[in-house]
Amino acid sequence: MAIVNATDQNFKSEVENGTVLVDFWAPWCGPCKMIAPVLEELDQELGDKVKIVKVNVDENPETASQFGVMSIPTLLLFKDNEVVDKWVGFQPKDALLEKLNAHL
Repeated sequence: MAIVNATDQNFKSEVENGTVLVDFWAPWCGPCKMIAPVLEELDQELGDKVKIVKVNVDENPETASQFGVMSIPTLLLFKDNEVVDKWVGFQPKDALLEKLNAHL
C-alpha cells in the first residue's frame, strides 16, 4: 500500500478502519527527513497490515492540534479510529517494527 498524505479535511476517513500509523511532520524538520525512508521501508514490509499516513503540520494545523502534537516527528498508531500508541522523535526501523508488531 502506498503512503497517504492526509489533510485536515480527510484525516478522519484515513484512520477510521484498521491499523494506521500516522506521521506528523514538516518539510523543514531534520528528524522528519531521517524517518521518511524508514517509513517507506515499513510500508514495503507491512503495507498489507499497516496503513501509513503522513500529515504536514504546517499545512494541517487543526489535526496536529487535535492530537496535541508539540514536537515532530510524532507518530500515532490508530486501531479502528482509536489512538493505541504514540512515539515522539526519530525511531529506528527495528524499534518501530517491534512496537508495530505488538499491535498486529
